[in-house]
Amino acid sequence: MATVLITGANRGLGLEFCRQYAEQGWHVIACSRNPDDAFDLNNLASHHNIQLEALDVSKFKQIDALSHKLADSPIDVLINNAGIYADNKSNGFGRLDYQAWTESLLTNTEAPVKMAEAFLPQIKKSDKKLIVNISSLMGSIADNDSGGSIFYRSSKAALNAAMRSLSIELKDQSVGVLIFHPGWVKTDMGGPDALINAEQSVAGMRTSIERFSLDQSGSFIKYDGTPMPW
Repeated sequence: MATVLITGANRGLGLEFCRQYAEQGWHVIACSRNPDDAFDLNNLASHHNIQLEALDVSKFKQIDALSHKLADSPIDVLINNAGIYADNKSNGFGRLDYQAWTESLLTNTEAPVKMAEAFLPQIKKSDKKLIVNISSLMGSIADNDSGGSIFYRSSKAALNAAMRSLSIELKDQSVGVLIFHPGWVKTDMGGPDALINAEQSVAGMRTSIERFSLDQSGSFIKYDGTPMPW
């Protein structure tokens, strides 16, 4: 049985990844900061093969502890989904909250790299050997023609750069890396005016994950497989 580990699994894209993979018969390791309070996730887990784990990705000791707990568990796909959007009208340029920026970089950039580093042994034991990262079109420097959202943009651009480097370093170990723009999705973060729902986004990403080959490693793509500009 294939195994997927998903961070930020309590809502939005993370929850939908859990649902779709569980319905396909995968063993799902669903990580969230407070799984006991995640009603929808617990309800889903009561009907499927979902293992709930408490994990705040900004706490690296927790990542190490979970890796130690799962030391003997092959992980086919690691999905770095957890992320934060800390930008708002009160902390834009001229009033920048540098602590909020630091927290954005920690959660959106450093934590996914730490997850990849901590769980590399489990990934290498699996058949699929794939690290998936939920980035954003807002991480594209080429596409930025509106400015703003300095914290989020810079953290996702840095994630893209870091994961591109990892794809090169890990290729000789047959470990792949994919970077996704999930689309503008109707979630708590995306808002009600977004263009697609979580089910559409995740279904598209799952198709790209299923079809992945190592020569695609390091690609930055849209949920439907379309290449994204760096």
